[in-house]
Amino acid sequence: MEAYKRKMYTYADYEKLPQRPAYQLIDGDLVMTPAPTPYHQIILGRMHLTITEFVHFNKLGTVFLSPIDVYLSDTETYQPDIIYISNQRRLLIGEKKIEGAPDLVVEILSPGTGYYDLTHKRNVYQTSGVTEYWIVDPQEKTIMVFENGGGEFRVASEVRKEGKAASTLLSGFMVDAGMLFRPIGE
Repeated sequence: MEAYKRKMYTYADYEKLPQRPAYQLIDGDLVMTPAPTPYHQIILGRMHLTITEFVHFNKLGTVFLSPIDVYLSDTETYQPDIIYISNQRRLLIGEKKIEGAPDLVVEILSPGTGYYDLTHKRNVYQTSGVTEYWIVDPQEKTIMVFENGGGEFRVASEVRKEGKAASTLLSGFMVDAGMLFRPIGE
């Protein structure tokens, strides 16, 4: 009996999709990304505003909000919730996509993509050279900040429900968990 052989998709296949923002290319698979929940979007907006204000005020680089393609290899193209590219690395910003590992990636976990964010994508971010990786979990109300040291992530900061998660990459940048996770309408 012949073993099942799956089709390995590449960026060329991904680029042909009519509804590209609904997909990510993860390990050669086209993974459909369901629409996020309202609470996910509230947290995304708060996080984006906080980091954008800090980066803009300090003239450090550019912050992007999903959907934007981040091309890491021919079989790995993601759409992280938020990315930051420093001024020194702005050549990564291509006409159609980010062409390489951002300095900082923020993923806000959701039921449809959380597994990938915590496993495969985390490993790819680590080995591709993402300097700092933030995982924000709306359900558990946690923020974990990973710092890349020699191609391996280590926990640099972690908060649950209250306290401030601090960046090692963006000196002085912190996110208050109480502010980030407050209920909708507050």
